[in-house]
Amino acid sequence: MIHDIPKPEISAAFTIEDIHKIRAWDYERLKDATREEYLADTERRAEKTRRAIEEMRRKKTVVLV
Repeated sequence: MIHDIPKPEISAAFTIEDIHKIRAWDYERLKDATREEYLADTERRAEKTRRAIEEMRRKKTVVLV
């Protein structure tokens, strides 16, 4: 079972402390997940990342001089 835990507050400076908060949050969220739930969650998050990268690539303009 994937737990519905609020995301941690991340500082604007994005410090090592923030990384620890994210890792702890992710562990608590997924600690009771089945293998299938874990893989499905990972794939869902990966797809979201792929879409964001593709959107950034579409917005990028190449200027040839």
